[in-house]
Amino acid sequence: MPFNVDLTNCDREPIHIPGQIQPYGFLIAIDNDFIIRYHSENVSDLIPGLPSLLLGKELSEVEYALSPNEPMGFISQLITFGKTTKSFEQINPFQLELDGKSYYMIIHHSDGLFVLEFEPATAETTTDMQRMIGRSISEMLADKNLQNLLNNSAEQVKKVIGYDRVMVYRFAADGHGEVVAEARNEDLESWLGLHYPASDIPKQARELYKINRTRIIADVNSNPSKIVTLASGEPQPLDLTCSQLRAVSPIHIQYLKNMGVASSFSISLMYKNELWGLIACHNYTPRYIDYKARESSKLIGQILSSALEFRQDEENQQLQDQLFASVEKLSKQMQRSNSLEDALTGDEVSILDVTYADGAILTYEGNTFKFGKVPNDDQLAGLLQWIKTDVTDTFFCTDHLSDKYAPALTYKDVASGIIVSAISKEMGEYMIWFKPEQLKQITWAGNPDKPAEIDNNGLLTLSPRTSFEAWAETVTGRSATWSNEEIKAVIRLKEELTYAINQKASAIRQLNEKLKQAYEELDTFSFTISHDLKNPISVIKSYAQLLTRDASIRPEALRVIDRIVDRADKMNHMINEVLDYSRIGRSEIDFMDVKIGPMVNDIIKDLSLVYDTTKLNVTIGETPVVKGDPVMLLQVFANLLSNAIKYSQRADPQQISIEGKATETGILYQIKDNGLGIDIKQLPRIFELFNRTDNVKDIEGSGVGLAIVKRIVEKHRGKIWVDSELGKGSTFYVEFSNPA
Repeated sequence: MPFNVDLTNCDREPIHIPGQIQPYGFLIAIDNDFIIRYHSENVSDLIPGLPSLLLGKELSEVEYALSPNEPMGFISQLITFGKTTKSFEQINPFQLELDGKSYYMIIHHSDGLFVLEFEPATAETTTDMQRMIGRSISEMLADKNLQNLLNNSAEQVKKVIGYDRVMVYRFAADGHGEVVAEARNEDLESWLGLHYPASDIPKQARELYKINRTRIIADVNSNPSKIVTLASGEPQPLDLTCSQLRAVSPIHIQYLKNMGVASSFSISLMYKNELWGLIACHNYTPRYIDYKARESSKLIGQILSSALEFRQDEENQQLQDQLFASVEKLSKQMQRSNSLEDALTGDEVSILDVTYADGAILTYEGNTFKFGKVPNDDQLAGLLQWIKTDVTDTFFCTDHLSDKYAPALTYKDVASGIIVSAISKEMGEYMIWFKPEQLKQITWAGNPDKPAEIDNNGLLTLSPRTSFEAWAETVTGRSATWSNEEIKAVIRLKEELTYAINQKASAIRQLNEKLKQAYEELDTFSFTISHDLKNPISVIKSYAQLLTRDASIRPEALRVIDRIVDRADKMNHMINEVLDYSRIGRSEIDFMDVKIGPMVNDIIKDLSLVYDTTKLNVTIGETPVVKGDPVMLLQVFANLLSNAIKYSQRADPQQISIEGKATETGILYQIKDNGLGIDIKQLPRIFELFNRTDNVKDIEGSGVGLAIVKRIVEKHRGKIWVDSELGKGSTFYVEFSNPA
């Protein structure tokens, strides 16, 4: 059944199973028994001597034509080798002579099948491609400026593949793209700076660009060759996700024709494992470049991706260091000053210096402090009321405030973008940063709001744009985007401020009645939990002790049973301590020296019984003594180490490290892992009770552990914060202050 493309399903067009291939090559798919299950119709056209229908035949029956100059069974041996090594990278491409012409054979997996693709090996590969690529890469990386790097890359790719136009195309957060660098023939108009709507390269196409890092369309006017199969009933299309020959969506073919493009080639550019953009190449006559030339071009894309990542990370680190230096100064000011307001509003550094905003306000204990350009008092009153009633999270960030809060349109020149960090929503206390409108004129390649046409049946259908003339749009009401570094700095400042407030809270906060009620509820809860936990623990201990009387049990098993008894005693002891803690929650801790090293070793030993640690590498650095309650500190380190191991199980190898060092004010520990990481937008809520991030929903947990850890750390007059990045892991920092 054909796939009808309309405005609702374009992003679901099954472009990975088109049922046909580009005709410059041919394809055969075999199963594990080397039986041909699929092949393209053009096999016999390109290779004389082969029958038109190969389905159901064994590969050995056709190898005489597919590898005439190789021993019989040679292709089967290559496939067996690839199966054994679980990769065909060492094989691809394998060069063959077919009917007097040179071909490359490329092999890949697809749903339990082995797909053999054959495509011409052109004379261009006789060029010393490696030397050319080496020179190109040297010239490409010659300039450290990011824009010059992109410009150089476009020029070098054009030299290597000889296309008429080569563009570096960058994706924005909303999926639309912009041409940010270009190399072209002199007779072509420039497309530099043009924007293209997200619908031009829909979501599923962008996903395929992440898997296949190059994509060639040799001739938009060629007729694709269908793939045939013997499958009974409704044929199951062959998955061509990893195919080099995969046919092109009719929508995209028409799109290229409308642009006057006869051939296109693209190279994916990646940043942090996501699609940053494309090197998009257009030719106005049909042009084919073979597998090796494409792989060489892919190398340029990989090196450019690495250079982009390095230079972007370097720039981000510089920005973060600058902003975090301001946070550090504010933290020290808060430690020295008796007034938090004075500390945050100082002349040398204020909350305005934590971001690159033009204005900021601090509302605290009934006072409002203003910095830089901010809305007037009436506008602020309305905005604060909206934040209190409509903004549910303790952290809110947008670069288009009027889209969320319409009255802000009247002062967009001051506050088109804001970050809100709640100190106390109940008391209406906030830190807020403002960025002004950044007027921007976007030049689109045609009107992006007209992707549909009325067909002969009067239905609205998606069709390729036919006009690529520049269409300008002025974007208003938006500020410059808030960077991740600004967001991290705001989150860190909030943690420092919370710590400072907690240090002074007993005399200034208005929560006594709520705290009394909370402590009463905690007492009841603690008694219930303690009763419900002690009974099963006693049963576990009793059964374990009974087992020790069995003379048939081996010494190794007895040692495990002894450890069970020991841990049952420790758990019972911990329950008693937690119960005592809930009773005396308002009392001071009796500080004592606690050796962290032996505690960490015991925790790791226990966790190795719970988790698979065969690929776990734990590095334990210096473990200075901490002053505090040993049971509570055990909970802190057990929770953090357990999370580090639990959320890094998918990493190979797992890398966990813990180390401590003395600071000016106490002892700082850091626990680092290379696990799943935390989305920056969820960092502000990571220590909230019952909060779990979206990427760990399938991993067992309650969302209580970090909330308990934070409470214990604060009870020890310490502070805790985290630095994390999705897919890269997390580092938790715990600083214990020296007791007065």
